[in-house]
Amino acid sequence: MKSLTMAWRNVWRNSRRTVAAVIATTLGLWAMIVYSGMIEGYLRRMEAHVLDVEMGDIQIHHPQYVGSPSIYDRIEDPTALLLALDEAGLPAAPRLLGAGLAAAGDSSAGVTLVGIDVLRDATVSRVPEHLTEGTWLDPAAPGEVVVGRHLAQMLGVGIGGEVVVLSQAADGSTANELYTVRGILRGVSDAVDRSGMYMTEQAFRELMVVPDGAHEIIVRRADQSLDTAVGEVRAAAPGLDTRTWRELKPTLASMLDSASGAMVLMFFIVYAAIAIVILNAMLMAVFERVREFGVLKAIGVSPSGVLGLIYLETLIQTGIAIVLGVGLAIPANWFMVEHGLDLSGSMDDLTLMGTSIDPIWHSHVTVNTYVQPVVALVIIVAIAVTYPALRAAFIKPITAMRHQ
Repeated sequence: MKSLTMAWRNVWRNSRRTVAAVIATTLGLWAMIVYSGMIEGYLRRMEAHVLDVEMGDIQIHHPQYVGSPSIYDRIEDPTALLLALDEAGLPAAPRLLGAGLAAAGDSSAGVTLVGIDVLRDATVSRVPEHLTEGTWLDPAAPGEVVVGRHLAQMLGVGIGGEVVVLSQAADGSTANELYTVRGILRGVSDAVDRSGMYMTEQAFRELMVVPDGAHEIIVRRADQSLDTAVGEVRAAAPGLDTRTWRELKPTLASMLDSASGAMVLMFFIVYAAIAIVILNAMLMAVFERVREFGVLKAIGVSPSGVLGLIYLETLIQTGIAIVLGVGLAIPANWFMVEHGLDLSGSMDDLTLMGTSIDPIWHSHVTVNTYVQPVVALVIIVAIAVTYPALRAAFIKPITAMRHQ
């Protein structure tokens, strides 16, 4: 108790220096807590966008399809495979893929045709949530399509507009059909925004003369890890090309992984600055109190006692900074989780590696969002104060008495 009382008095002996050190530490901790929540939220939402909207966790294709997509390379019996995946508890949906030319009035553009089983696709994809106008596909209306926003602008069509699609069918004939625009998508991906055209499975099969098979099966995992899920899918789909989203988009996966490393680097930079502030403050405190430490050593205080006193003073300052930093970070994190930063004015058309970025930036906050920065701060401060603490602990009384 006497040591704590003495340490508390020593901390406020030079109040300006103490306040400056506490403010610097508080701001650094606050920034790291809020920053880690924002980065975690960004990474999670980016990955969720890729999985929920674009690719799913796992995709199954004909062995030759991924290397050279062709309307002829199809999974021959998707129904049996889908039933096997259902039994394994893995939601899955087939897709039919093709290319063609869309025209409306005097405008035309290349399109990527996507035929989906509307009911099954709803279990693996959240594309309908990205409608900016109109409604999603209805199996009862095979003559209606949903298109990307930029494609609609290039063709000059809106909801209810008519689009002619031209292509070459699988049997070699000319595919030619008139469709009505039912909905317009925004923020799916750069490819979908500029050329995507979704239609029902029935409409695609009639247009492209594809009576059976599927070009792609999208699979979502349940509670199991990605490695476990892909193992189960490969066991259910022998002879087919089964890949995870990380294998299909390795660059994006690597970017998301490296972002965690960038966060660690930011921690190091900020905490290095805090360490310099703490080191400077404690060195000044030690040099100002050299004679005092000499008296303490002369009356029998051990080096460990002096060392403990310095650490206790630092602990008091750091404790105050932790309370303030965490206290200020809680409302900031709450705002970022509940409301986020609306960047829609500047990020509507922004994409990263072809993937659209959610214009509302939300944080993801867990206990670790607070614990990790606090633990890192305590470790850094402990390391920073070690040198001045050792200087004070092993000072010689005679030398200290002569110090001016």
